[in-house]
Amino acid sequence: MYRLGFVILMFLSSIDAFAQPKPAAGERTSVDLTIYNQNLSLIREERTFFLQKGISSVVVPDIPATIDGTSLHFTSLTDASAVKVLEQNYQFDLVNQGKLMEKYLGKQIEFVRLDEATKKEYTVVGKLLATGFPTNYGTVAYSGGMIAEINGKIEVNPTGRVVLPALPEGLILKPQLVWMISNSKEGNHKTELSYLAGQLSWLCNYVAVLDESDVKLDLTGWVTLSNNSGTTFMNAGLKLVAGDVNIVQDQFRNDMRMAKGMMEVAAAAEPQFKQSELFEYKLYSLQRKTDLANNETKQIELTSGRNVKSKKVFIYDGLADQWRYWRNNFSYRNQGSFGQQSNNKIGVFVTFRNDEKSGLGIALPKGKVRVYKRDNDGKEQFIGEDEIDHTPKDEEIKLYLGNAFDLVGERVQKDFKSFSSGHVVEETIEIKVRNHKNEPAEVQVYEHPWRWSHWEIVKSSVEMEKVDQSTIRFPVKIAKDGEKVITYTIRYSW
Repeated sequence: MYRLGFVILMFLSSIDAFAQPKPAAGERTSVDLTIYNQNLSLIREERTFFLQKGISSVVVPDIPATIDGTSLHFTSLTDASAVKVLEQNYQFDLVNQGKLMEKYLGKQIEFVRLDEATKKEYTVVGKLLATGFPTNYGTVAYSGGMIAEINGKIEVNPTGRVVLPALPEGLILKPQLVWMISNSKEGNHKTELSYLAGQLSWLCNYVAVLDESDVKLDLTGWVTLSNNSGTTFMNAGLKLVAGDVNIVQDQFRNDMRMAKGMMEVAAAAEPQFKQSELFEYKLYSLQRKTDLANNETKQIELTSGRNVKSKKVFIYDGLADQWRYWRNNFSYRNQGSFGQQSNNKIGVFVTFRNDEKSGLGIALPKGKVRVYKRDNDGKEQFIGEDEIDHTPKDEEIKLYLGNAFDLVGERVQKDFKSFSSGHVVEETIEIKVRNHKNEPAEVQVYEHPWRWSHWEIVKSSVEMEKVDQSTIRFPVKIAKDGEKVITYTIRYSW
């Protein structure tokens, strides 16, 4: 005897014998998807049902496994007043090997075995005593395998492949809705369904390519659609909502996840999405139908701009974000040791304006921007990435790409004094910026008066600009292989 893999044979004809109530099941005649940034979608379908007069059951097949049943709205477009849903059941106990075997515990099943001598198959019948599968996947596990009583003896892990007579009642192949409907007008009804579902999501990704002198870039925005809802949508209308839509969080939302798949590159020259307004959000409507298969990721071009005017900016922030932990804290404000910390990295940023003059001018959804530049051989190389938030038209975008290799910053506290019984503090800071590039460089030096909200700059060696209450800026130009020194004294009082 030999041990075969565990295979379950079923016949489609057996499904009808154990099926749910047999109403006319309406297939989709059209579907429209509205997908939100928050991994949530509104699905609107049209289906045609033959409805009997009186009370009957109706099966709605091909429903996403991630449907929020409490969000469903149904109406008859043929006669809204004639049809009413009395009860709704969402059935998602799908067929799998473990559940199927559990349904046959204590029942007779068949084992198909091979006679090694004759090389012919024969069948034995036995009672299933243990499935060898967990009752609840991921929480309960059996230490042994299948157990069956065959010919009056107990066999552990019996050989042969298992054959079951039918699909047991209560198990279905795909998630479905079963409605109890009251109808006063018999006949075909064109109906509309709308509901919310999870794991049908979109996000935006951008690709930017800088020119040789870093003063222009080409930008392309891609919409990435991911469908893990459990069903396929064919020839669907597609709308995307960008914006911070408030959604009450619960376990249904937290269970959503992303998928991996293939990319579809659009060849159309005209913009594929038309932007419009929806309440205080942006709505992007695809100007054609599309297919979105289950467990598929699809990419569609959203927008593109060529020769967008850009600028490379160097920023030195010696305290970075450390000052936020000390800001306006009376325990730290007269301690001279705080604020001496410093980093020597100078960040490099690329800025551009999202306007029509730059070749854009469309509201850009939040997403990751990956930036490339061609090397001396004309080959594109990756030079950094950053994320942008939802950005309206005519606003500036600033991308942090990394730290400059040939620029170095240095920040030290040169003096610290306390007056008037500790109610006045003066602090002198010295900042050095060195340029090891083969060309001059302009660096924006940022400082943050963090000790208290009441402050003034008593003395400064270079011209400064107050950006806001907690930020001052010193724009400096450094010659090739040169160094620039900034010294300023700030006074706090409280």
